[in-house]
Amino acid sequence: QVQLVESGGGLVQAGGSLRLSCAASGRASSAYVMGWFRQAPGKEREFVAAISGSGITYHADSVKARFIISKDNAKNTVYLQMSSLKPEDTAVYYCAASTRTTGITMNRGLYDYWGQGTQVTVSS
Repeated sequence: QVQLVESGGGLVQAGGSLRLSCAASGRASSAYVMGWFRQAPGKEREFVAAISGSGITYHADSVKARFIISKDNAKNTVYLQMSSLKPEDTAVYYCAASTRTTGITMNRGLYDYWGQGTQVTVSS
């Protein structure tokens, strides 16, 4: 089992920044693919960014150049640095871990473990 705990969400004005953290524990491994997803009210959960065990990253087009995923293997923590936030970024943000693939995947069905989510609200 892998436990994931997100933190860092909150209320921010448009144009502002936030950094989300996801601390992994249990049978966590730096080899896992780690991802961030988000879900806005009334919408499906969507892919935001992912990072592979070797550090390769991929970001959704909607956040490219504004969000950056990174990780600290020594701390078993993944980060999502969010800048130039827009009201449409408002959502619950979830951290996820995949033990089923070594490559980047946007397919949420391949992620085995999920955090409880952290709310990000961007006011206009």
